[in-house]
Amino acid sequence: MSKRLPPADLPNMAAALRAERAEILNFTSSLTDDEWTAPSAAAGWRVADVVAHIGATAGSFYTPAGMSKLFASSLEQGAEKPVDRRRDWSRAKVMAEYQRASRRATTLLDVVRRTPAARVRVPLAEIGRYPLALMIGGALVFDHHTHLRHDIAPALGRPAPPTDADRMRAVLTWMIAVLSNQVAKAPVAGLDARVALTLTGPGGGTWWFDEAGGLAPSDGKVAAHITAPALTFPDWGTQRSSWRDSDVTLTGDTELATLFLDTVNVI
Repeated sequence: MSKRLPPADLPNMAAALRAERAEILNFTSSLTDDEWTAPSAAAGWRVADVVAHIGATAGSFYTPAGMSKLFASSLEQGAEKPVDRRRDWSRAKVMAEYQRASRRATTLLDVVRRTPAARVRVPLAEIGRYPLALMIGGALVFDHHTHLRHDIAPALGRPAPPTDADRMRAVLTWMIAVLSNQVAKAPVAGLDARVALTLTGPGGGTWWFDEAGGLAPSDGKVAAHITAPALTFPDWGTQRSSWRDSDVTLTGDTELATLFLDTVNVI
């Protein structure tokens, strides 16, 4: 995470991960076998594959084999191989791995966040370096929250499980950190002034962006302001949908805001 952004609320992130783990276990326990093998909204993945992906991701933070994913050249490509290896697994085996891996990752986060290791910056494929505790908690809360509410539930015609301000704050903290690194690594051509992003509602806040990434708002000026509901950001902020079809409001230099929004794709 950029040093220009405020530090993550790690106790909240640990609580959010426990809550999201419970949400996944509750949701999946109610699925029929046909729903378990139904296509999800994630291209090429069944519901079973999405759950297998979350479990494999949780395991990647504490197993030597899994940690190779942290050094992959592409995060998305690196996610495909573990899913492919699990396609023939039974539902019981996928869920057993998910329960074990997510429990261990949650315990690891609780330990790491209380030690100096929490601040050690480690790489995550092509999306930059992050403090270890933020990466474990942020990536896993984001993975649980986004896959369940935007890839699994809607594909099955089920209502999205509820969330709350604490969990949304954890999701947004991670997404903003990734977006900051993405902008810093590949500056947006023409982003010659600061843009403010305000996400309203549960867990929301305001962040600024310039060519060097994200930063906390100050007393300075911004050229454009983007406002949207926090609950919609995991959807359009990952390009699952277009920001143009969402409740996104632009003020100030709308051309600059549009230029910025067209590059947003948090992975």
